[in-house]
Amino acid sequence: MNSVRDPQSGPQADEAEAADAPIGKSRWSAIWEQVSTLIVAILIALAIRAFLVEPFRIPSGSMFPTLLIGDHLFVNKLTYGPRIPFTEIRLPGFREPERGDVVVFEVARNNGSEEGLRTDIVPADFYPNLPQDDFVKRLVGLPGDRIYIQNGLVSINGIPAEQIATGKVFEDNRGTALAIREEVLVDCVHEVLDDPVLSSPFGRNREYVVPEGRYFMMGDNRDHSNDSRNWGTIRKEEMKGPAFFLYWSWDVNGNALQFFNPANWWRADKRWDRVFNRVRCRTIEELGSP
Repeated sequence: MNSVRDPQSGPQADEAEAADAPIGKSRWSAIWEQVSTLIVAILIALAIRAFLVEPFRIPSGSMFPTLLIGDHLFVNKLTYGPRIPFTEIRLPGFREPERGDVVVFEVARNNGSEEGLRTDIVPADFYPNLPQDDFVKRLVGLPGDRIYIQNGLVSINGIPAEQIATGKVFEDNRGTALAIREEVLVDCVHEVLDDPVLSSPFGRNREYVVPEGRYFMMGDNRDHSNDSRNWGTIRKEEMKGPAFFLYWSWDVNGNALQFFNPANWWRADKRWDRVFNRVRCRTIEELGSP
C-alpha cells in the first residue's frame, strides 16, 4: 500500500514554522543573555573588590619615598579579614595588623559641619556622620604601646627606633631635598625622610599612649605627613588592609579618569621600574641592600 505524503510536511514546513515564530521574543532573549552576562561579571568584580583585593591610587607625598604620587597599588583584604559591606562585621583574616605594615584605612573629613574641631581629619568612628576618605600610612604603634617622638626620632615602649643615615637625598614634588634614612622599626626596616630645614609641626617631643583596640599611624615622609600625631588613632574596623603590590606607576596626579586621557599615555613619565614591585618591610639582614 502506498502511503500518502502530507504536502505541508518536510523541510519547507519547518522553515514555515520558523518564519512564523515570534521574532521579538528571540531578540529579547538574546539581549537578556548579554545583559545577564554583564550583570554577573559586575557582581564578580564587586565581590573581588569587597572581599579579596581593592585598587588604590596614591595622591599625596606623605609616604615618600616608599610610595610616590601616581603609584597604583592593590590592598589585600584577606590579610586582616574582609569587612562585609555596609556593616562593621569583619570576617576572619590571616593575621592581626603588625607594626611596619603599610595600611589603607578610612578617616573622616570635617567639611565645616562640625564646629570646634582643631583639624579637618578625625577618626572615622568618632564622627560617623562626616564624609569619609581613604588614607595610607605605616602602622607604628600597636594597642597599649607608648610612643615617644623627639626631634623626629621614634621610641616605642622606651626603645628607640634606630635611624641610619644613607647619604642619599630624595627630591619631593615641590623640589625640596630631603635626607633619606633607614629606620629600624623593631623587625621592619624601611626608609623615612628627614627635612633638615622644616621641623615637623606634629608631635615634636611628645608621648602618646595608644588605647586598647586602636593603632598609631605615621607617614614615612615624617615632616610632611598629617597622621596620628595630629588627629589620633584608628581601629582595625577602619582598616581596609595592607598594601602589598604596585601594579602601575606614573607621574600623574588626579582621579581614575586620568587613565582614559590619551595625552597621559603619551606624555606622562612612566615608572616602569616600580611596576609589579611588592610593598613590604625589609629585614635586618637586608639592611643596606638596594
